[in-house]
Amino acid sequence: MSGIKVFSGPDYSYCRAAKKLLERHGLNYREHDVSDGAVLAAFRERLPRVRAIPQIFVDGDHVGGLEDLQLWLERTGKKSR
Repeated sequence: MSGIKVFSGPDYSYCRAAKKLLERHGLNYREHDVSDGAVLAAFRERLPRVRAIPQIFVDGDHVGGLEDLQLWLERTGKKSR
């Protein structure tokens, strides 16, 4: 699995902020909305102890939530614009 996946939900400010942050950095992502039962089941299978969204994966590796994404962008040299 390559690319960026964002598990998110509708009308969550942290989810919107994470997607805007990725867009601001010119990074494409694929959104997976957990309000869809099948997506929620896949999310829970992948991260059984995590209930918070957004959760971001990069090239199959779990980055974490919004704050973790911000740290990842800094660590990888993708400073905020």
